[in-house]
Amino acid sequence: MRLTLHTDYALRMLIYAAMRPDRSCTVNDVAEAYELSRNHLLKVAQTLREHGFIETVRGRSGGIRLEREPETICVGALVRLIEEDFSLVECMQARGGQCVISPCCELKNMLSEALAAWLAVLDKYTLADIVRNKSHLSFLLGIETMAA
Repeated sequence: MRLTLHTDYALRMLIYAAMRPDRSCTVNDVAEAYELSRNHLLKVAQTLREHGFIETVRGRSGGIRLEREPETICVGALVRLIEEDFSLVECMQARGGQCVISPCCELKNMLSEALAAWLAVLDKYTLADIVRNKSHLSFLLGIETMAA
């Protein structure tokens, strides 16, 4: 099982935003923290906004912030929304494929079962689970923590 970069970056952007619940961050902040392409992250932010995971504010003091609480963002649901294709092999594609053994091969069933199990594991976790170790994540991402 493998995630596209778009989904990977979406998860990273949500992690970064979850680390700053009391203030907005910019796409540039996320790009610098992870050393990722700003242009690609702009597309990711658009996807996350369209699906209601983040809100965006334009202007000088604008940026992005979580639209929902981290506890309500299910990792499995997010992956299902953003990933476009879960075809692990050719015969799992909508049009079938050209493999000569498709009519009697059990591989498709096995991989379908494995994919369902993989997604079931992701369904058990939320964004809050990912950001549980806030102090260490803040350090690694270069995020200043607010004084208590």
